[in-house]
Amino acid sequence: MYRPHSFFFSLAAGVSAVRPRLPGVEEFTVPAAFPTSVFKSYYALPGPNTEPQPVIFDPVLNVTFPFNLTDPEHVPKHNTDDEPLYPTVPRVLSEDEARDVIENAIDEVKHIVFNNSNLQNNCARCIAIMVVGQKVARTTPSLVPKTLLIFCKIFKGIYGEAPGGKACDSYEPANSGAAWTQILSKADLVGSDGNAICAYLDHCDKLPVRTVKAVFPKPAPKNPKTPANSGKRVKVLHLSDLHLDTRYVAGTEAQCTPESGRICCRLRAPDVAVEVPAPIYGHHKCDSPYYLALAALQSIGPLSGATLENPPAFTLYTGDLIAHDAKGEKSQQYVEAMESVVWQTFKHYIGGPLYAVLGNHDTNPDNHDVARAIDNNGTLGQQYSWNYDHVSKLWEHYGWIDSKTQRQAAAHYAAYSVVHPLGLRIITLNTDLYFKGNPYVFLHYDDPDFSGMFSFLIEELQKAEDLGQRVWIIGHAHGGWDGWNSMPAASDLLQQVIERYSPHVIANLFWGHTHEDQTVIYYKNNGTSKTAHNAISTGWIGPSISPHEDLNSGWRMYEVDTGSWEIYDAYTFIANVSTFDSLNGTGPVFKFEYSTRDAYADGAAWPTDAPLNGTFWHRVTEAMERNRTLIDEFVNYQSKSSAIGPSCQLERLQKFPSDLCYEAIVCYIRSGTVAMGQACPKLFGTTQHNPWPAHKKDIAKEKKEAQKKNAKDQSGFTPEQIPWLWEWILSQDPESLDSIPGFELDSLMKALEEGWKHLGRWTYLHGGSSWPKGNPFQ
Repeated sequence: MYRPHSFFFSLAAGVSAVRPRLPGVEEFTVPAAFPTSVFKSYYALPGPNTEPQPVIFDPVLNVTFPFNLTDPEHVPKHNTDDEPLYPTVPRVLSEDEARDVIENAIDEVKHIVFNNSNLQNNCARCIAIMVVGQKVARTTPSLVPKTLLIFCKIFKGIYGEAPGGKACDSYEPANSGAAWTQILSKADLVGSDGNAICAYLDHCDKLPVRTVKAVFPKPAPKNPKTPANSGKRVKVLHLSDLHLDTRYVAGTEAQCTPESGRICCRLRAPDVAVEVPAPIYGHHKCDSPYYLALAALQSIGPLSGATLENPPAFTLYTGDLIAHDAKGEKSQQYVEAMESVVWQTFKHYIGGPLYAVLGNHDTNPDNHDVARAIDNNGTLGQQYSWNYDHVSKLWEHYGWIDSKTQRQAAAHYAAYSVVHPLGLRIITLNTDLYFKGNPYVFLHYDDPDFSGMFSFLIEELQKAEDLGQRVWIIGHAHGGWDGWNSMPAASDLLQQVIERYSPHVIANLFWGHTHEDQTVIYYKNNGTSKTAHNAISTGWIGPSISPHEDLNSGWRMYEVDTGSWEIYDAYTFIANVSTFDSLNGTGPVFKFEYSTRDAYADGAAWPTDAPLNGTFWHRVTEAMERNRTLIDEFVNYQSKSSAIGPSCQLERLQKFPSDLCYEAIVCYIRSGTVAMGQACPKLFGTTQHNPWPAHKKDIAKEKKEAQKKNAKDQSGFTPEQIPWLWEWILSQDPESLDSIPGFELDSLMKALEEGWKHLGRWTYLHGGSSWPKGNPFQ
């Protein structure tokens, strides 16, 4: 797709085309040879068309990880290394007792679905079924994942998609099956927990945001003073979302159709022809191979002017070290290996302290972190402590935090508070604990601080206020922009905390997760009046090193005053991933993309000596409303100038004959919470697809509505036939189905997809039950 050069946008926006004073060189061509000295030894050496396989040693665990952990030729489909953890039960049932529990549960579900006239809608039926599941989870928990898996596949075969659009293999024990068993066991299903779970599965309406009033140790000071500038500027790096893919294979299919969530640029069936070979340095549809990860790190010194000898003041890393591995492809040991190799590599290239957070992919399974209060800090509450202990000790090992801070991080889900030698307090958060993709967030749904993460944040902010310190807050997934990432009540609670301690304590907030270059403004009074005067802070969302999906690779450097800890400029650097398949004897070129001040200050009439704070960004949005070329420029930078990203210009001409895209971008920037973001026009929150789509869940809902209008569903069954078919399937004992020789769930799914005749033939051949009376197929 044609995209005008950013130089054109600068002229059109009335912004000076003169380059700002750069912190380093304008561009850097990475040497073609892989820097083998970074690692001491290799299982497989790098080549011109071959990714390396370094030997990964863990200095904390004192272990060398085996080659099969990252071997691209032997990627597991099921995690068999980690034992699933189930809730404790009063006593272990006998086999006959367990069978009785399952049979009774199936009978209850049949009654709920077909015969219970007291349950008038799908929401009530969903909650009633959850209550049945809770009985199973509290008596025979190890049978829950298998039962969920079977029900999910049956549901998908009949209705065309799994409940809530989730992949059925997510219910395997080592994926989310054990977690859902814990949730069913502990949830208040007749309260808001049950409603929230069934809303997640698309059977209940979304719950309204329940505002929980934050409790603060002290009232806000009446006339707080914000620290003055020192006049001294330092450099701070912001890296995010590396997503190192150690299983990347150059030459494999880059433009694949992902299967069961598996990412591209990996080995597939040998008889499948490759149409778009994966370049050695990466591709728009894939995560970062070693070659790209180290190329980005090699570019930091020349472009930022910050070297090992003359390091930045510090570096922020806002989460997601690990690739978008499919469920079942990861294990605890795999996560530990990725943490070991990435932090070792960062230490090799970047001097000074590095302050990091965990992303939603930096655990196993993805997105899973649980409040320790789930069982009063018992076995379930401690189940992810291995990760907090491990990563915090690696940070201590590399000298980025001290032993006291390491203990704090281990106790607070890898979150910690540290005071930099220059006086800034940095507070890190584990945003997984209120991330929308984490199933554990449905426990104690009405308490957004069930984990204590916000209590920890408030305690540390109060210390800073008492000591007159400025604070930067860093996390992975933010709650604003289009309102897609966080739980609404948690986002609202964070907004209250930001209001209480801004702008005199909190100077800036930093996030990752979206992979895109974005900004959100936080306003006082919960954004009820969004004006420049009411703008109190800024959330800087860092660009990803990973180009996944449809993006370029990038990172950022801030120029910061050491008194006020305000940002005076932000420089973003990128590599054009579209050129990776045509490199001729060199590595990729990382280059200066833009300066935030240079891009927007003139249009916003912003003084040259004023910081890029919340007021600045609000003035930018006002300039955007006057001059839409600034929005086009912002969207271009959002994708890191990707050649295949969408634009408001093109969407307005071809797809949306309105100004909705332009309105949406301004609204997103002014939205610091879920509620604000969800009130904005939809469809335009991400540049990671072309043409511009709705989010996946919006697409799924549209598809579901279209299916309802058809006389038959996707698999060929009429509405009259579906209840009968459900009754027959539910009458089959999951255990007996599994005991039929040669039985596979996939064969049943194929039967459902191809229609009743195939299903009848399958039943006859496999010795299943005869068809019950009243067959609507006859």
